[in-house]
Amino acid sequence: QVQLVESGGGLVQPGGSLRLSCAASGMIFTIADMGWYRQAPGKQRELVATITGRGDTNYADSVKGRFTISRDNARKTVYLQMNSLKPEDTAVYYCRTWLGNYWGQGTQVTVSS
Repeated sequence: QVQLVESGGGLVQPGGSLRLSCAASGMIFTIADMGWYRQAPGKQRELVATITGRGDTNYADSVKGRFTISRDNARKTVYLQMNSLKPEDTAVYYCRTWLGNYWGQGTQVTVSS
């Protein structure tokens, strides 16, 4: 069965960086469109970034220029490099694939001094 496992979350100071990873299994990763969402306490889940199977990317306005989504098809992994983090980036970050609509369990990112 399809599994998406996120890792890399944690506590970081404002202005710092983190790299999230999402390891996929049970699917043909090379053709899968992938994405990262986040959900802050009391807020709706929002789309952060997407990457197609061809490598085309798209970002929410709030993270453009700070976050970078990428993929390694050999490792079946999608990454989210997050730089210049702000307190408002604090959320649980989820990995998703539209190849059958599967989600990971989420990883907590907290930006605080």
